[in-house]
Amino acid sequence: MTSVHIQNAIGTVKAMDGDALLSPQVLEQIVQAVLVAVDERQMRDKRSKSDTTVTSGVAAEQETA
Repeated sequence: MTSVHIQNAIGTVKAMDGDALLSPQVLEQIVQAVLVAVDERQMRDKRSKSDTTVTSGVAAEQETA
């Protein structure tokens, strides 16, 4: 077994802007996922409202949709 002891180390540190880490493609994927989730929530809320609303029938429900 060999043991190595390093007295000095020289390195380069690069400062990065944390906001720049999202590429346009990744940002687009996030936006699309959020839009899908919002659409799904709106549809679920609409179905829930329809399930809990008393109307005079299917025709009345279709008129309000």
